[in-house]
Parts: sequence; structure tokens; C-alpha cells
Amino acid sequence: MLRSHSPVSHQFAFQSLPRSMSTLETWTFGVTNHLSWPTLAATVHADLGTAAIFVWIPAVIVGMLVNYQVKHLGRNLLDVSGGTPNYITRLWPRYPIIARYAAIGYLISWLSVIPLNSVILTDIIKANLDGLDIVCPEVILKISFTLLPFVVAFSGNRALSILHLLFSLPALVLLLLFCFQGLGFLAFVPHSPNFFPEHWKSLSFIDWAKWFFFISYTAYSCETVSSFVADSRHPQQTLKFLDIAAWLMIPIFIGGSWVIMRLSTLPNLEDNAYLNFVAASVPFWGDFAPATITFLLASCCLLGSATTVANCPRIIYQLAIDKHLAPVFSLVSSRGVFGSSLVLSLLICMIYFIWGDIDRIVIVGNVAWFLAFMLMHLGMWKKRNQLDILFPKLSLGFFIIETIILLVTAYAWGWQDFLAGLFAPFVVLLIDVLVRYVPIPIFRSHWWIKLYQSQRRNLLKDSLAIQVGILIFLLCGAFLVGCLFVWLLNVNFITTAKNLVVILLIIIAFVGVAIACWTSLPQVIALEEAREEAEHLFMVAQDGILVLDADGIIQQVNPATESVLAIKPSVLLGQHLNNLLPNLNSYPETWDKRSEHTLIQYTKTITLEVSISDRTQQNFQEYVVILHDITQRKQAEEILRQSEAQLRQEAQELATQLVQIEKMSSLGQLVAGIAHEINNPVNFIYGNIHPANQYIQDLIKLIQLYQQHYPQPNLEIQNEIESIDLNFVIEDLPKLLNSMQVGSKRIKEIVLSLRNFSRLDESDMKAVNIHEGIDNTLMILQNRLKATSDRPAIEVIKEYDNIPPVECYAGQLNQVFMNILANGIDALEESIANAKNIEQPQIQIQTKLTSNQQVIIAIKDNALGIPEHIQKHLFEPFFTTKPVGKGTGLGLSISYQIITEKHGGSLKFVSYPELGTEFMITIPLKQELDKFINPTC
Repeated sequence: MLRSHSPVSHQFAFQSLPRSMSTLETWTFGVTNHLSWPTLAATVHADLGTAAIFVWIPAVIVGMLVNYQVKHLGRNLLDVSGGTPNYITRLWPRYPIIARYAAIGYLISWLSVIPLNSVILTDIIKANLDGLDIVCPEVILKISFTLLPFVVAFSGNRALSILHLLFSLPALVLLLLFCFQGLGFLAFVPHSPNFFPEHWKSLSFIDWAKWFFFISYTAYSCETVSSFVADSRHPQQTLKFLDIAAWLMIPIFIGGSWVIMRLSTLPNLEDNAYLNFVAASVPFWGDFAPATITFLLASCCLLGSATTVANCPRIIYQLAIDKHLAPVFSLVSSRGVFGSSLVLSLLICMIYFIWGDIDRIVIVGNVAWFLAFMLMHLGMWKKRNQLDILFPKLSLGFFIIETIILLVTAYAWGWQDFLAGLFAPFVVLLIDVLVRYVPIPIFRSHWWIKLYQSQRRNLLKDSLAIQVGILIFLLCGAFLVGCLFVWLLNVNFITTAKNLVVILLIIIAFVGVAIACWTSLPQVIALEEAREEAEHLFMVAQDGILVLDADGIIQQVNPATESVLAIKPSVLLGQHLNNLLPNLNSYPETWDKRSEHTLIQYTKTITLEVSISDRTQQNFQEYVVILHDITQRKQAEEILRQSEAQLRQEAQELATQLVQIEKMSSLGQLVAGIAHEINNPVNFIYGNIHPANQYIQDLIKLIQLYQQHYPQPNLEIQNEIESIDLNFVIEDLPKLLNSMQVGSKRIKEIVLSLRNFSRLDESDMKAVNIHEGIDNTLMILQNRLKATSDRPAIEVIKEYDNIPPVECYAGQLNQVFMNILANGIDALEESIANAKNIEQPQIQIQTKLTSNQQVIIAIKDNALGIPEHIQKHLFEPFFTTKPVGKGTGLGLSISYQIITEKHGGSLKFVSYPELGTEFMITIPLKQELDKFINPTC
């Protein structure tokens, strides 16, 4: 099997969350626990009475601080899904068991919400049906309410979030109205009870701890919006809602509890949430109170279940991504369906449902939840030195207080339930072990990948027939449900009937969305995705795309057209295409399907390849024109056509340069050979002159002694003395030997200069004294500097700076000095030959070391200068102004190459008309040896 066809190769494509949720959609998930408050408030009030407010206030304070801490953690975890529990795992990186336990404890507490809400909804319906003497199918309703949010969630992310948005906003508005109107009624209406109670119920620490533990589930969990940061289009905006959610806790949890405490004073209300809220709202809502409270409670339950099936799969997904759970749970479809995670969530919910003891489910869920936040507070204390941790000392204090509360709760609620909650997360870990090691296809990633792929491929088949069938089903179903409802009631439209109508409408809305999610909505979503993909391709295409009507008038333009044509799209709209492409006629049906057009844009010319769609293949009257810029391709073709001749010319130039380099190399070898051959006899002569002079001095001294002791030699000796002029010989012979010594020393210096100039023994880069190289070159050129019959001697003025040894290729650098100095001498001779009166021909040589460790050698002559039309060709190979046979035109070209390529420097010149020319060589004092090419000569 090819890798590209393997399901494993596609796994990473199904491990990325699509950022598809709007900010408002994520925000509405953040108010779910505010909306769950009504289902809890009546229970707390029934047991504690007026003292309940002393439990709510500290719980709200801690809950607000939790929100701010979660927001601070989330700023650096914008790609982490699941929110708080997955932030907790990052507080315990070295203790994966603790991290996993805390996150799963948070998870199973959330999943207890669905069976609890199913029971509450069923009880509300049963209470209303009992008043009408209608039997309530409790088991069917509980199972249906448990499965309903999963049905919606399995169809896709957006449907669930939009459904939640549509119901949560009115529910939140109603809840805030209840709180503010109730407080206003207590504060300002004359016949209301006093704002403050006359008597306060006493509260023991055990009761306070027991109920703080109970309501912490609601007070701590207002950070739910953090779970949706990873798939939010604007994650920073989503996190900002944590501030709003924190401050909403005050009017709802504290203000609402105060309203319930002061207005729900009728006897026999007990802990019934519906009756307590109706009793509290009747004074200011009147007859609308029962139906409004019914809508509020039903919405709160269904929205809580919807949030659970949206939140919990994200927690499981991120735990799998972080390798805390099996890899199969890390998969998500392109539409945001967490299939495997939803199956695990449903399994846990069904375990709760089968267990069936609601009171014990609440305690077990709360224990796991409370432990998760205790570990969060302890983890923040452990990480107190990190920047994203707020209130570390408070966190430690909360952990200590929560430990005490948990122990008191275990005593108050029963150790059996406490231990069940303590060990409940290990049940999920056991399920995870079974998923990892039991070889069932549904437990493997490739099974889910194939499922997601097949769903995407089959969405649009027979979509029209599906839509018509669904429409018929919904219309007939709505009619039948309405008839059945009227037949069952068969009574006057009393309050109970109103409540049932409200519940029925909400349930029908959820059921309708659930049906649509599995039938028509996937087709609508697929069409929307296809439209978005087409628009995305139109907007991001690199080529210009124009949409024309049947007459060739431009109707739409994509953004890339502006970069291709340098014309704003708004200017093109409404124009005929031949205004843009003049080679096209006015009749679109005659246009070639593919053609090339050349346009002139300001200072440049572009070539376009124009492709026009064939309208005969379409059922609509329009053309699509694609403009592809092929200017670079045309230029490349032209360059390719010219490349052969250019390469041939470059090859010829390279061959000539190689010949010149070889000549210079041969010259260097010849000079070195001659220097070596001359050096031996010169050394012999130079070395023997001194002893010869000493011998002659001894002989002269001996002759002088003879003359002193024998002043009257015989005639023959007298004649010989006169014949050789002995006195002159004695006087001139030392002078002659001294002259011979000077001459041999001069020859030795010349030989040394020849050897230094060739530098054949120094082919590698090394540090040398460049002043010696310049002096040696001048020594070789000494004969050309002397005066001739045509001109005076050329004066050399040297201004040497104090320069340390320079890293260079000495032989090649001497060649550069030779070329430039020889050209300067040629220029002076040519200027004098052209009748320019130069009193003293000069060559000035100046060296300087700059502050940035660059060595500058300036060689300037005072000849006529270089004509302007010649200057731009000076460094070109084979360019010369000398007669044939006098020069090759390669000297300065090779010099430029040696300085720039071999030494990383620069060779520039400045010519002054009638004043001369100055060449400036700049090379680094120290070379980067691996940067330049090693010399070949």
C-alpha cells in the first residue's frame, strides 16, 4: 500500500481543530453555569434559609479569582482545547498521574450534568402531566433527553453552537431580569417584604462547609468559555469573556439568591426549583411567571446538556493530544465532530443513567470536581515563580481550606459516597486501558478516519430528494404532534397547559435541530463549504481572474488582478475586456480560448497568457478569464537564446585569461630561475671581494716596507715602478675594489627583488610587508624610471603609513603593483610624447590603515588622465588603448579580479583631466581564509 493511501498518513489531518466558532458563540457557552444556578439555588435555600447567602458570597469570591487565573493561564495556551482541566495538567508536568486524575475528575463531574438535567426535565413534564391526569413515560423521556444533545453533537460543531446561542441569550436575559427586577421590587416597592430579613438563621461550620462544597460546582465552573479557545476564530476575544463571566456571578448568584431568600417564603415549597422561582417571580411578573420560569428552567437544563457534549469531548481530545488518553480520542472530523470522544462521554453518561441514584451522582461528581480544583490551587502554588500564576499565596490558602471542607464533607455527606467520588476517575482510566489494548476496530484511529472520509464524500448525493423528504416528514410530524397534544389535553388552556406548551416548543426546537443535523443540515453545510472553498480559491489565486457577462463586460475581479495589471479592481468593473486587451474584438464568442497579449505598463512591458472559459460547456451566460503573467518566462526564453553565444564568449575570455595567467606564472618561474642562477656567482664575487681587498692591502704594506728599507732599488725595478705607475696603482686599487663591492651588492639587491617579486615559494596566503613588495616592484622598474633622451627621470614619492603585516597572496599582489605602476609610467611617457610640458613627472605612492582595519594603497601619476569615454571600459578584458603588440588589455582586468575575488577588496580609480590618474587599492588587513578562492598562479 502506498503511504499516501494509508489511514495513518491522514491521522494528523484529523488532529487539528477547525477555528470555526464565532466569539459570540463561545461567549454563550461561558454563561451555561450561570444558567444552571436556578436548579441549585432552591435546594440550598430550602436547607439553609437566610444563611445561604453566607455560603454564596465566599464561593463567588473564589470563583471570580478562578476565572482571572484561568484567563491568565489561557493567554499562553491559545491552541489548547478543553480549558481548565487541560491547563491543570500543565501545572503538573512531572506528575502525569496527578495531572490525568485532576482532568478526568473535572470531566466526569461535567458528564453527570446530562443525566441530572434529564431527570429534572422529566420531573417538570411529569408534574405538569399529573395535573392533567396524563401518564408520563418517564424512562423514555429520560433516555431521550440524555441522547438528544449527543444526536446534535454527532452531526457537527456549528449546529450545536448556533442552537446554544439562540436559546442561551434569551435565557440569560430572563435570568438577569429575574435578579434585577426582584432586587428592585424588594428595594423600591412599598408592599414588598423588607430588603433585609428581620431574623437570620444560624449556620454551623459543618453546614457551611457541606454546602460550600455543594455549590462550588456552580461557582467555580464559570470559566467554561476557556474550553473553546482552541477552535475560536478570535481566541483572545473569547478569553476576555472570563472577566464578564466573573462579574455576572455577583448579580446572579448573590443577587438572585437574595431574591429567592426574601420572596420564596410560601410553605411547602421545599427544594422544588420550579415552585420556588414561580413564588419569587409572581410578585413582579404576575401571570407570566409560570410560563417564563418553565422556559427558563427547561432552557437551563437543555443548554447545560448541550454545553456538556460540547465541552467534555474537547477535554478528552486535548488529553489524547497530550498523550494522557488513547490516541483514538485525538481525532476530530473536518466539521468539528469528536466522534470517539463523544462515544466515551456517552458511555460515562449511560453509566450514570444506569446507576440512577441522583443524590449519589451529585455527591460523586462534586467530589471529583472539588479534587480537581484543589489540585489546581496546589499546582499554582508549586508554580508560583512563573509569570502566568496569579495569587499563589491565596491559592495555597484555598487549597488548605478546601482540604478541610472536603474532610468535613466526607463526614457530612457520607464516607461511602466520598470514596466513590475519590475513585471514580480510575474507572475512566480503566476504560482507557481497554481502548488501548483491546483489538476492536472502533478503538483504532483508522476506523474513525475512514468514517469521516466516507461521510464527507457521500454528503451531496441525491440532496434534492433528501430535502423534499425531510420537509414532508417535518410538516406531517408537526401536524400529528399538534393533534396528539390537543387530544391529550382536551381541557381549557390553563396554566399547566401553558407550561407544557412552553416545554413542548423548546423540546421540538431541539428535536427539530437534531433531525436536521442528520438530514438537511449536512447538505447545507457541504454547499456552504463548497461555496467558501470556491471563494477562497478566487481570493487567494496568484493569477488574475475576471468574471464577464455574455457581452464581455467585467462583473467580478479577484485581488490578484491588481498585482498583475497594476489597476485597481474597482476601475475594471463595468468595462469591456477589449479595453484592457486591445487585441480582442467586441464579440466574446469569437475569442480564442488561449492567447498571449503584450501590455505596456508605465516603464515596463508585460506579457500575459489569457485563458477564456468555453461558454458552450456551461448553462449560464458568463465567461471566466484567467490572466497569467508569463513575462519572466519570456525573458527566460530570451536569455536562453542568448546564452550559447554568451557562454562561448565567456569561454574564450576565460581561455585568454588562463593563457595570461600561465604567461605570468612562466614569467615568475623564469625570473626566479634567472635570479637563482645569478645569485650563486654574485654571492661568490661579493663574498671574495673583502678578503681580496685585505690581501691587496697586505701586499701594498709589504711594498711600502721594501721602499722604506731599500730606498734605492736596482735599475730594472726602478724602470718597472715607473712603467706601472706604482703610486697610482697603490692609490686606485682600493677604490677599484670598493667599486666592485658596491656593484656586486647592487646585483645582489636586484636578485633579491626578483625573487621577492616572483614569490613562487609563497603561493599560500600569508602576512607580508606590502611596502617591501612595492619597493621590490620599483626596483625591477628602476630602468624605466631613469631619465632618457626623451624625458627626465620619473620621481617616485613614497608616503608609507605604519602598517603591520598584511594577509595576502604576495606574488599576485606584486603583479597588481607591477601592472598599475607600469601603466602609470606608460601614461607619463605618452603624455610627454604628446607635447605636454611636465616639468617633473611623478608617481606618488601612499599607504594608509583605516579604523576598520582596511589597508589602502593609492598610486597616483601626474600624466594627462584617462578620457571619460575610456574610463567605463578600463577593467574590461582585452580592452586596451595601446598599439598592437604593446599590450593585451588584460593587466587591469586581472588586477581587478585579484583584488576583488582573491582578497575581498576593491580597486577603484579617479582620473583628473590634465592632472593625472589615481588608483586606489583597498584590502582587509586580515582575510577570511574560507571566503576566497585559492590562487592558481
